[in-house]
Amino acid sequence: MAKDTPKPVILWFRKDLRLDDNQALNAAHISGRPIIPLYIREPEGTGAAPLGAAQAWWLHHSLEALDKSLRKRHGRLLLASGQPLEVLRALIKHTSAEAVFWNRRYDPPGVAIDIEVKAELEMQAVEARSFGGQLLHEPSRLMTGSDTPYRVYTPFWRALESAGEPEPPLNAPSKLRLASGLPASESLERWKLLPGKPNWARDFADLWTPGEQAAQERLTAFVEESLDGYKENRDFPAKQATSMLSPHLALGEISPARIWDATRGLSKRVPTADIVHFRKEIAWREFSYHLLFHFPRLASANWNDRFDGFEWRNDDADFEAWRRGMTGYPIVDAGMRQLWRHGWMHNRVRMIVASFLIKDLMIDWRRGEAWFQDTLVDADPANNAASWQWVAGSGADASPFFRIFNPVLQGEKFDPDGDYVRSYVPELRALGAKYIHRPFEAPKSTLDAAGVILGETYPKPMVDHAHARNRALAAYKATRDAA
Repeated sequence: MAKDTPKPVILWFRKDLRLDDNQALNAAHISGRPIIPLYIREPEGTGAAPLGAAQAWWLHHSLEALDKSLRKRHGRLLLASGQPLEVLRALIKHTSAEAVFWNRRYDPPGVAIDIEVKAELEMQAVEARSFGGQLLHEPSRLMTGSDTPYRVYTPFWRALESAGEPEPPLNAPSKLRLASGLPASESLERWKLLPGKPNWARDFADLWTPGEQAAQERLTAFVEESLDGYKENRDFPAKQATSMLSPHLALGEISPARIWDATRGLSKRVPTADIVHFRKEIAWREFSYHLLFHFPRLASANWNDRFDGFEWRNDDADFEAWRRGMTGYPIVDAGMRQLWRHGWMHNRVRMIVASFLIKDLMIDWRRGEAWFQDTLVDADPANNAASWQWVAGSGADASPFFRIFNPVLQGEKFDPDGDYVRSYVPELRALGAKYIHRPFEAPKSTLDAAGVILGETYPKPMVDHAHARNRALAAYKATRDAA
């Protein structure tokens, strides 16, 4: 390396697989040093939060997209496996890099790894700098007047609002000084992030295109086509009314600041209520990370420890029927089959299937959380855990346990024509709207005409909802009385 050539900076990508509004990338660019883009596959069981199988599929394609973007700028993405500190040390030795930049992560294992890496690098006189950008605000910034974490969403939202508009997002640099002469990269194919045979993700590509460009296009389409009417339409799963940005957010292909910024200045054509309601969904993600940051065991322990004594049934056969979408309640089954088919589920339906698992079947919310973590392309350690605890009644500002969704009434209210059910439960496709959510009440002649044989072509309800509701309430009362 020539004496007048600055030593490179390693840009360590994690859940920020984008060039747009990337604080670490921008700082590396401004430094004028050659940039070494790096992604490390951290081994499971060593602290890093493992990706579920569905999100691994997404990661494969997202890394391909990021590499393609870098190659357009005459560089490439370096892939390596191993403990981050060991990988970084080896790369620093090979390239004489004098700095490592990255964007902060907020899951407890990630935080612990980053603290260790930063301390060790600085001991070796290597510049180690971390940046924000994965959230609108650092989770330690917004605190109550008594300097304690928020426990209720509404005051948190008010604090976020009063904190002022987030900084405008940074555009991706038009040109990057990317380092050349890099060591060999590991093969993405050899990471085996994609499923083998059978290919259970074969339908994912019908709905999803991973990558930063697709994220930007989806944001633009949502703002132009669906933001107007969002507050009312978002609860109806048969409508194309939600942003579908959650998988892109989960791996950082788009920043929350970029999404927030896209809703600015729209009040002349989009009702303010729709804009605010959408922003509150972004704020719920912020609140979830606030909880996870201050309560690192959010995915494994009841936030409200009064629920520790709750007696779960945890019937394995019931859990398997729920996973397979064979409960006999069409809206529940449609949701679980949508999850398996596309790695995603409409948010209203997520609440319905979660309530059914926890309260109708009395199966521990942690089992549902783990299944979602493995099967959702938008699996998020904060959102997933906080939302499951919200439904369970054990979380911060949670829905009361005694709020038990009736799956039939929920289906009739939010899928009144049955279009959502018919999309994912084809054996009920010929049933009319009157019985699509309650086939077990349909006359035999109606079932015969629709080609439905309960217990054969479609299951009978695995539980009687009224009985299950009373059973769950009795268990809750016993837990409350014992506390």
